Amino acid sequence: MRRIISTFVIAVALLLSAVQCAPPATPTTAPPTEPAVTEPTDTPVPEPTPTEEEKVEQVLRIAFDASDLSSLDPHFAATTQDRAIVDMVFNGLIRYKPGDISQFEPDLAKAIPEPTVEDGKQVWVFELREGVMCHPWDGNQGYELTAEDVVYSLEKAANADRSAYAGEYTGVTFEAVDDYTVKVILDNPLSPALFLPKVTDYAGGFIVCKQAVEDLGDEAFKTHPVGTGPFMFESYTPMEMVTLAANEQYFRGAPKLDKVEAHYIPDISSRELGLREGELDLVEGLREQPWIEKMKGVEGITVDVFGPGETVVLHLNQTVEPLDDVRVRQAIAYALARADFLAFFGEDTADPLYSIVPVEFLPGGLTKEEVTEAGILYQVDREKAQALLSEAGAEEFSLKANTSERASYRRTYEAIQDQLKQVGITLNLEVVDHSTMHSLIREDANPLIVYIAWRPNADVFLTRFYHSDSIVVTGAKPDTNFSHYDQVDDLIEEARVETDLDKQAELWKQAQIKIMEDAAAYPLFILKFVFGRAESVDFGYDLQSTLALYPQITEQTQLTR
Repeated sequence: MRRIISTFVIAVALLLSAVQCAPPATPTTAPPTEPAVTEPTDTPVPEPTPTEEEKVEQVLRIAFDASDLSSLDPHFAATTQDRAIVDMVFNGLIRYKPGDISQFEPDLAKAIPEPTVEDGKQVWVFELREGVMCHPWDGNQGYELTAEDVVYSLEKAANADRSAYAGEYTGVTFEAVDDYTVKVILDNPLSPALFLPKVTDYAGGFIVCKQAVEDLGDEAFKTHPVGTGPFMFESYTPMEMVTLAANEQYFRGAPKLDKVEAHYIPDISSRELGLREGELDLVEGLREQPWIEKMKGVEGITVDVFGPGETVVLHLNQTVEPLDDVRVRQAIAYALARADFLAFFGEDTADPLYSIVPVEFLPGGLTKEEVTEAGILYQVDREKAQALLSEAGAEEFSLKANTSERASYRRTYEAIQDQLKQVGITLNLEVVDHSTMHSLIREDANPLIVYIAWRPNADVFLTRFYHSDSIVVTGAKPDTNFSHYDQVDDLIEEARVETDLDKQAELWKQAQIKIMEDAAAYPLFILKFVFGRAESVDFGYDLQSTLALYPQITEQTQLTR
C-alpha cells in the first residue's frame, strides 16, 4: 500500500510551485428546480470475487481544505470537512439520488409516502426498512435501527440546544407507531418541495442511533459519530485525519472500499502534491480557473467542477455603527462589482447571483431583470457610494472581520477589502481557521459577514438568514441571521403555509426585494465545487450535482488501480 501523507511531504510541499497548462473545465448542467421522486437504486452490481492473492485493500484518501473538523454530530455539521464525513456515516429517511439532486429516492424508508390529513393536521407516514443495523461503538456491537431511533433523532434535530437546524421543525411532531412505522405530524401543511428536505440525508434529516448518543453523550458524539451508513467511524487524530471503515452490514450491500481516510490539509500546495504523487486520491481544489486549467493538464488526474455550488452572500450587521444607517449599507452594495469576483474566480467556477434565492435552481428566486426593475441591482457605482457615505456622515471609517483560512472565504474577503478601500472604507482582516471563523460569526464578532452556503429551498434560505427568530445570539432560535434583520417575518411565515406554488413564489420574491431594498444583504455570486481526483477513483455514479459539499463516497465507490 502506498504510504499516507507524511509531515515531511507537507513541509516540502509548501516550497513547491505548480506548473500551469491545460484547457478550461467543462461547466456542469444545472439540475431541475424541483427534485423528482425515483425508484430506489439499492441493489449493488455483482462483482467477481477475487482470490486472496488478488485482493488488495482499497483505501480512499481524501484531503480537505481545513485544519481540523468542527463537529461530526450531523445536526451541527455545516462545513465541507464535517458534512463529508457525516454523509458517509449517516442516512436519512429519504435521500437525494447520489450525483443528482433533482431526484429523491427512499433511504431508511421503504418508500416516499403521500401526505394525509388527520384532525386538521398534515401527516406523513414512513415505513422503515427492517434489518438496518446501527454501527458498533465502544462496548456495544450495534443493534437494529427502529422507529424509536428515528423519532429520537428528529426530536433531537428539532431541539435548539442539540441542533443547529431546530428552526426547520417548528410545528412538527413525531410518533413511533410501531417498530417500523413513523408518523411525522405538521400543524400546518407543507408542499413536498418544502417538507421532503427536512427528512432527507441533509442537515437535521440525518438519523442518529439513540443508544449510541445516550451512551457516548452529546459532546463525545461530535468526534465519534455512530450511524447506519456505508462507512463506520474508526478513529480521529486531531488536526490530522479521520478514518472510516467499511460497514459490511450496510443494507445496500458491503462497500467496495475497505476504508476512507479524510485528511485535514489547509495548504493547497500540499494537497496538490499529494494528488500528483499518488499519496492522495481525491482533494478539495481551488475554486479558481487557473488551478482548474493547470490540473486538467496533469496526466492521470481529473478535475470535477460540479453544482449546484454555494451562494456567496455578504451580510451586513445593521446593529453596528455606522452600518445601522441604510445609506451606508447601500453605499457598500454600490461599491462592490460582481464582475470583479467572477473574473477572479473564473467562468467555470463562478456565476453571478442577483437574488438571495438562486433563480437557476429554486422556485422563488429573482431574475436579473426582476432585480433591475425593482431598483435593487446595485450596479457598481463608486461615486454614488461615496455620495451616500457623505450624506450619512461616514466618509471614512474602518471595520474588522474574521475570515476563514479557506481560499473561497479569504479571497472573497480580500476582494471586498480592495473594493471598499476605493470608497474610503478600511476593512481589517484577521485570518483564523475555518471552524474558529464559524464560531466567531455565530458570536456576532463580525460586522460584515461573507457566508458561503446552499439551502434546499427558498423557505430555508429566508428563514435561517432573515427571520428574526434566527438572529445570532439574541434570536428565539439563534441561527445564521447575521444582519439582525426582522422586517420580513410575516412574508416568510405566510409563504411557508401557502399551497399555491405561484403565490408562494411571489411571497418569497417580495421578501427578497424588501431585504435588498434595506441592504441587509448583498448577493455576490454562486461558487461551484472543485475537486481533483486520480483517474483510478470511480464514484460509482454520474456526478452532476450534490448537496453534500463534496463528491459523495458511497458503497459503489471504488479504486480501479
